[in-house]
Amino acid sequence: MPNIAVLGCGRIGRMHAENIAAHPNATLAGVYDIHAPSAEDVSQHLGVTNFSSVEEILKSSGVDAILIATSTATHADLIEQAVEAGKPILCEKPIDLSLDRVNLCASRISGSSVPIMLGFVRRFDPGHRSVRNAIADGKLGDLRQVIISSRDPAIAPDAYIKASGGIFRDMTIHDFDMARFQTGENIETVYATGSRFVAPDLMAQCHDFDTISVVLTTKSGKQVLINNSREAAYGHDQRVEAFGGKGMAISENRRNNYATLHDAHATFQGAPLQHFFTDRYREAFFNEISAFVDAVSKGETPEVGFEDGRQALIIAEAAFKSVAEGRAINSSEIG
Repeated sequence: MPNIAVLGCGRIGRMHAENIAAHPNATLAGVYDIHAPSAEDVSQHLGVTNFSSVEEILKSSGVDAILIATSTATHADLIEQAVEAGKPILCEKPIDLSLDRVNLCASRISGSSVPIMLGFVRRFDPGHRSVRNAIADGKLGDLRQVIISSRDPAIAPDAYIKASGGIFRDMTIHDFDMARFQTGENIETVYATGSRFVAPDLMAQCHDFDTISVVLTTKSGKQVLINNSREAAYGHDQRVEAFGGKGMAISENRRNNYATLHDAHATFQGAPLQHFFTDRYREAFFNEISAFVDAVSKGETPEVGFEDGRQALIIAEAAFKSVAEGRAINSSEIG
């Protein structure tokens, strides 16, 4: 039963800490945040140690593994420090906003056997995974297309957008990983378009987009079509569809309940979509912790690792280049 410490006590770090504390096969060793009041609040809420520093955590014999939920700019440094300390790592995405920094991190940890898992939580959603399993089991025949829709219920605060690294590195990166997860292949070509409908002034200021479409193609010709928006009036829209020679599999949106109301005009009303990612992917986040706990306990390589994070960022960089140059980009042009 591994003792896991959580670094970062913001919204997602707090959720991870609660999931670890509730997990039957793990123990929450403690928490740390550079913002002391946040760490103190979580430590008191869960009745665990509030560590004084990252160094204290890495030196502690009572900590078997760490979960990194700090700001993105700290991820690569913390991965390197944890690898040096021999502590298995579950790190929120992305590894860094800079591919050069990610490649440097890769070279510094090269040869290490310390398990590193990347927080691409959507892989652990039961619906999305069922689609992947249908593909892998041959139920769809030869896979031809994957269609991924990801739309947030409302645009994030301005400060978040300005520090996010852009929609492809921040939001679509989940879908880039999902594309590789569903197809089982690396992406060879990327063609992307971007528009500014939701917050045109802010997007122009940040050289970013709030509405995008991307077409990805694998070496074998499989197509992945991704559409994102930073705003969807009807809720958190998250769907995956796979189409093959023998059929189709779909992972639909989730609602708070599935009752429908019908009237004399043959119309119906259903419960609204779950509003935010912490609700939509609640089960997936717990499954993600379970996968990490299993990997640490059994000494196995996590199914989604550092290279998966690097590949997703390569696709993101290709998408930005594609928009800028108005052409399809081969991933070999990036890294």
